[in-house]
Amino acid sequence: MNNLRFWIVVLLLAATGLFLHMRPAVDRNPPREPLSQLPLNIAGWVGSDQQIDRDTLDVLGAGDVLTRVYTQGAQQDPVGLFIAYFPTQRTGQTIHSPKNCLPGAGWVFESSTSVDLTGVNGKKHRVGEYIISSGAEKQFVIYWYQAHGRSVANEYMAKIYMVADAIRTNRTDGALVRVITPISSREDTSAARIRAEKFTMQLAPLLPRFIPD
Repeated sequence: MNNLRFWIVVLLLAATGLFLHMRPAVDRNPPREPLSQLPLNIAGWVGSDQQIDRDTLDVLGAGDVLTRVYTQGAQQDPVGLFIAYFPTQRTGQTIHSPKNCLPGAGWVFESSTSVDLTGVNGKKHRVGEYIISSGAEKQFVIYWYQAHGRSVANEYMAKIYMVADAIRTNRTDGALVRVITPISSREDTSAARIRAEKFTMQLAPLLPRFIPD
């Protein structure tokens, strides 16, 4: 059964790539603000932009990318924010899953689940929550795919929605949003989870300005 599911996913992704490559329609991109304009102060969290090296940008491809660290008080562990927005995914340029990128950087996934988080504006967002480790270091990760007002935790479902939206609206734009915070030796996992979730619930209502609905 698992093998059948695997090959169904492979065929689906291949068909997705072929469809988007052959379809002559041009993407429709609604107006948006650049990610650099995302507020540096979010509910008392103060952000600092991080440099993105050229090799990383080359791997990500053409898009708008933000890497920022937010802190809230001297005793609070930081929260890292990474957003990569792509105006089109028709030319073979697709969003890279953290499940591929993080292991390549030496991180191991210890646990994973999907949950609904409710933003401070009352809207629900479906996100993935993960604990990753590298040696003695552990981090708590929240990430999701966002496009056209929809939050999706699963990369395969995100691709299915992308194909459907390409047919209906001539849009394949979308983004990956990742929130990450360390699980320090002085706290348990639940404290890191609460920190990441509280930040995410404040962040989510801001995103439509930069990732169009």
